[in-house]
Amino acid sequence: MDFPVFHLDFLGNRMLVAGIAVLHVFVNHPFAVGAMPLVAALEWSGWRRGDAGWDRLAYRILTVCFVVTTTVGALTGVGIWFATSLVNPAAIGSLIRVFFFAWFAEWLVFVTEVLCIMAYYLTWKPMAGRKGLHVALGAALAVASWVTMAIITAILGFMMDPGSWLERTSFLSGVFNPIYLPQLAFRTPLAMVAAGLLALFLAYFFTRGDDDLRRRAVRWLSLWSLAWLAPAAAGALWYWRAIPAWMAGNLPVALGTQRFAAWYDQLLVVLGVMVAAVLLTTLAGALLPRRLPRVALLVPFALTLVLLGSFERVREFIRKPYVVGEYMYANGVRVADLPLLKEEGILRHSAWARVRDITDANRPAAGAEVFRLACTRCHTASGVNSVFDRLTGLYGAGDWDRETVKYYLLGMHTARPYMPPFPGTDVEAGALADYLVTAQRSHEPVPGAQDVGLDGPAPAGGEV
Repeated sequence: MDFPVFHLDFLGNRMLVAGIAVLHVFVNHPFAVGAMPLVAALEWSGWRRGDAGWDRLAYRILTVCFVVTTTVGALTGVGIWFATSLVNPAAIGSLIRVFFFAWFAEWLVFVTEVLCIMAYYLTWKPMAGRKGLHVALGAALAVASWVTMAIITAILGFMMDPGSWLERTSFLSGVFNPIYLPQLAFRTPLAMVAAGLLALFLAYFFTRGDDDLRRRAVRWLSLWSLAWLAPAAAGALWYWRAIPAWMAGNLPVALGTQRFAAWYDQLLVVLGVMVAAVLLTTLAGALLPRRLPRVALLVPFALTLVLLGSFERVREFIRKPYVVGEYMYANGVRVADLPLLKEEGILRHSAWARVRDITDANRPAAGAEVFRLACTRCHTASGVNSVFDRLTGLYGAGDWDRETVKYYLLGMHTARPYMPPFPGTDVEAGALADYLVTAQRSHEPVPGAQDVGLDGPAPAGGEV
């Protein structure tokens, strides 16, 4: 609780991070991690056979990937840093302390990747007479692209299950957490499949007027995608088995959201149909490239993006109520600090709290401060993430009862395991209940520190 609380009530902090992060994954996996080895393989194949059309197809696919990764990919990568540092600085600070050298190495590899992709793209035509060296440059780019993902995947796995790090607190125990290698084994072939399906879609536009090249490209790219589907399935199974049992219990809500969790079984069927559609389309492309409908070239790539988005949504949700598994709750409160906060109060241990002591006169204001500190990482009062049940008075809920709300807050983590325990005293829970009852009637948004300014911590006696 050492930082001011940044909060976007109209959008929600988690939606801000999710939007940037999912867009980054949409770019990173197919356009960078998967596409770079694919393009290098295409170039090598064209060079080996002396096929100028094949080489031209590889260059055009690379052009799209180069533009997308160096613009949207780079901006969203940096955007994740800014957004997460604003939304949950305590979590980012903890991760930096554990993975400082990993992130330092990742930035070095990232700079190498940027230099490689610029050199690879810009020297494609000037190095036409030295194809062997140019293909080697493409291979180096492919390795650098994968290494950046491999490093970040270690951190993502750690956030789900730190494993033995909780006892050893060593760098290597943090890197080689129980979910790291299984998740990497799933992400790597999935990125290759996504790149193959992306290239399959692009090949339709880049082979117009050359039916023979289109037929060969559809077959080659379909076989590429099919070859990586089996490793992706094996990685998914390994990943599934590595997930702790308590996380698997969150899956129905993770896939269906709280309101539609009852649709879990139907959603699994839909996901199965999506995977089958990708498999059948790529099989058709490999066996019957001339007869494959043109519109079908877009369908598998679109479904792969849906699968990637669903995967990221599930990965982020199932680790709840933690932002770092069993170490830090989603609201930035360390598990070890929870008993102290419940005894002495979250307001007294928050450097930028504008209310420290609760009185009869300031209860709603104190409750709003508790809401900012304990709830706004995930929830809003009036925005798109207003997932407190009927907080805004919609759905014919009627007025809330203050005592009912208070005692629900104190036990919400037992009713909904993905919610962290309330990190404050009984008096602070009452103040938060006062605020929620008031907010249900007023529908007023909760401002963040960027709206109200930073006047410094409040004096011990009350409000600033």
